[in-house]
Amino acid sequence: MDGNLYSLFARRFAAAGDRPALVDANGAGPAFRELDTLAAQFATVLALYGVKPGDRIVVQVEKSIGAVALYLACLRIGAVFVPLNTAYTPAEVDYFIADSEPALFVSRKESKHRDTPTIVLGVDETSLLWSQARASEPLPDIAPRAADDLAAILYTSGTTGRSKGAMLSHGNLASNALTLHRLWGFEPEDVLIHALPIFHVHGLFVALHTMLLNGSTTIFLPKFDPNEVIALLPRATVMMGVPTFYTRLLAEPALTRAAAANMRLFISGSAPLLAETHRAFEERTGHRILERYGMTEAGMITSNPLDGARVPGTVGFALPDVDLRVMDEHEQPVPAGEPGILQVRGPNVFKGYWRNPEKTAEEFRDGGWFVTGDIVRQSADGRIEIVGRAKDLIIAGGFNIYPKEIEEAVDAVDGVEESAVIGVPHPDLGEAVVAVVAQRKDAGVTEAAVLAAIAERLARFKQPRRVIVVEALPRNAMGKVQKSALRQTYQHLFSAP
Repeated sequence: MDGNLYSLFARRFAAAGDRPALVDANGAGPAFRELDTLAAQFATVLALYGVKPGDRIVVQVEKSIGAVALYLACLRIGAVFVPLNTAYTPAEVDYFIADSEPALFVSRKESKHRDTPTIVLGVDETSLLWSQARASEPLPDIAPRAADDLAAILYTSGTTGRSKGAMLSHGNLASNALTLHRLWGFEPEDVLIHALPIFHVHGLFVALHTMLLNGSTTIFLPKFDPNEVIALLPRATVMMGVPTFYTRLLAEPALTRAAAANMRLFISGSAPLLAETHRAFEERTGHRILERYGMTEAGMITSNPLDGARVPGTVGFALPDVDLRVMDEHEQPVPAGEPGILQVRGPNVFKGYWRNPEKTAEEFRDGGWFVTGDIVRQSADGRIEIVGRAKDLIIAGGFNIYPKEIEEAVDAVDGVEESAVIGVPHPDLGEAVVAVVAQRKDAGVTEAAVLAAIAERLARFKQPRRVIVVEALPRNAMGKVQKSALRQTYQHLFSAP
């Protein structure tokens, strides 16, 4: 059987026919039959630009129907989709283009990056790629692909500061989508509220894939607005969001049991959901949020059950066909209930890092086990609790942020001797980025100067919320900066007075 993920979607599109696929808040948008045709038209344009199976297409565009059609067209033609966060700066985009060597760069505005052909895709049909697609005959064929062929490369920041491209195959994506569709009990009449970005695993693969498989309607919002989402709850049955969505919903008096009465399921992921948020949401709406856990390299790994206890502060059990083990630093299993580093294997686990065999080999163990870097406890019955991160990672508003890249930018600022970047608790984002800076003698470094100096180097979501200037950074006997001490010192920085 053809392993192209689009072939799986195409069968569901044909069955759904004229059912609305992606609609705006007013209910306007293409039906599944129209979305299939639009994807085929976009595929024709890609072919005219010389894109062939296996070619990479780097995409940095705003969320839109056209952006979804472009993604589906990449699958259809057998190209490798490489989505970029819309907040990335031109300098960051240059790195991704140099690393992935795409046949085409699709941008939201006119730009030039190296010698890569560029085409503009805006949010409506006036942009070039949209208009070319609408004027084209649909490409009739779906490129045959093996399940092991690449479908996407998603860049994830590294602790060395160099972003790594996680290679995801058609089989990786299909196995995860089919499992989640079944595990979360999708029904023919389900309607999903989609307010997530689509350059990320959560919005693109978890939310969209399950609904494309389901052949039912998605309310496709350009961004998250809590009041708009609350107004749409009576028209929907499912919502997926990051913890920040739920804290912002809880801040609105309009979120009531009556407002959420039509909803079947609220799902949270991309960052840890505080147990207090879980309990407050249930008290307010009567719904227990279903928290799950995943990562770029493996899609979804665990989930709390649809039917059964959804325990606050835990991320549930391994998905079907996914194996987990919890190991110590000597690669020995740890007893149930003791902390250790989570390792995972299964059909969802990525093929490795793009053109980085050394890093790939470093992160895998014999038998296909991938080292997640997350510290967990596993109960005797298999339930997983995330207790920390072995990798130096900050998760702010659902986005993964690695301090090394920020430290390199801050250290380059005039007058800065050294910096340490940490994550501290934040009531809205979960964690906030804070840079603690030691300045050279009499340098006169200020918070404003540091933020201004790095503004063009780093995407906005990576930039520190605060810069603290100190005389010296705390160190242990070996001279290593004690980030744990800094986290403790500044843990209440964003607490209410």
